[in-house]
Amino acid sequence: MSTSLQQLVIETFQQRFGSAPSAVVRAPGRVNLIGEHTDYNDGFVLPMAIDRASWIALRPRKDGRVTIFSQSHNESAEFDLAKMTKNPHHWSEYVKGTAWALQEAGLKLNGWDGVTGCDVPLGAGLSSSASFEMAVARAFEVTSGFTWDPAKMALLGQKAENKWVGVNCGIMDQMISAAGKKGHALLIDCRSLAHQLVPLPPKTVVVILDTATRRGLVGSAYNERRAQCEAAAKFFGVKALRDVSVAQFNAKASQLDETTSKRARHVVTEDERTAQAAVAMRAGDAKTLGKLMDASHESLKNDFEVTNDALNVIVECARHGKGCIGARMTGAGFGGCAVALVEENVAENFTKTVAADYEKATKLKPSLYVCHPSNGAEIVR
Repeated sequence: MSTSLQQLVIETFQQRFGSAPSAVVRAPGRVNLIGEHTDYNDGFVLPMAIDRASWIALRPRKDGRVTIFSQSHNESAEFDLAKMTKNPHHWSEYVKGTAWALQEAGLKLNGWDGVTGCDVPLGAGLSSSASFEMAVARAFEVTSGFTWDPAKMALLGQKAENKWVGVNCGIMDQMISAAGKKGHALLIDCRSLAHQLVPLPPKTVVVILDTATRRGLVGSAYNERRAQCEAAAKFFGVKALRDVSVAQFNAKASQLDETTSKRARHVVTEDERTAQAAVAMRAGDAKTLGKLMDASHESLKNDFEVTNDALNVIVECARHGKGCIGARMTGAGFGGCAVALVEENVAENFTKTVAADYEKATKLKPSLYVCHPSNGAEIVR
């Protein structure tokens, strides 16, 4: 799909601006294989850049202005880099916010004309916003000539989202969109931003299972769980739950109230599962990775309590599908997507069977995507 989207942004650019673009950039969405709700506990995550992305066809301008047309919104936006004002809840805030963060970091920016398109499903928990921020950062790199540093760009994208757009996201989404590599997932230490490429096991693919439900009330529930995790870290006398081992947790867990204990148990065991998943992937051990994904879902369901009926049903449908090695919810929870590791040779059949089973059980029509790990943000031409 992305190849045709690349062609579309190029053709639209030619129609709107009367010449071919001088550059095309893309940055991918992501799915997290394992390591959920560990990021704000300074822990480990294991996301994969997917082969769905935000694309921008562009050419430089000399007057410090940015004009951008969005295929998804069928709308143009324009602003001056020297005097930007906020227009809350508008898609162009991601462009302005990224420009603001880059300038705050002391980078001198030049303007550009651009056309953007995106085939990362919006609102599904696959990080369409982070992919757009990293594509915009790449566009500014092309026109302004600074050096691309994935970790630095990820932090600036996160700053744009936190401080300009007003969404309190962790670092994972921007980091994987900036630093992903074809054929690999990325083990990220959310405290140090150290990251290591980890290959997907041979003859497997990742299938994203969109439940067709969207996250409701996630803000208040998310903030409540953050506070519970912080309270648990304080009880253990550490900066964050990443500093508590499973043995340390087990030794003192009975002194915590039941809810706080459950929340902490999820984070502490999920960090361990994530580290074990990376070891299994390096060994090409799909079976162990699948078991860890299954265990992650049970922990998110019973200890962290962030699944919903739709997520639990689609995970069960996936686990009964031929060729499924493991499945779990992915993202913040309360709706959105699950992810399954599937034998490559039966993936297409798996998507049809699971979609039909889920629709029969829920009367909802899911979307299933077979995904391959892709490169992070890059200049395509």
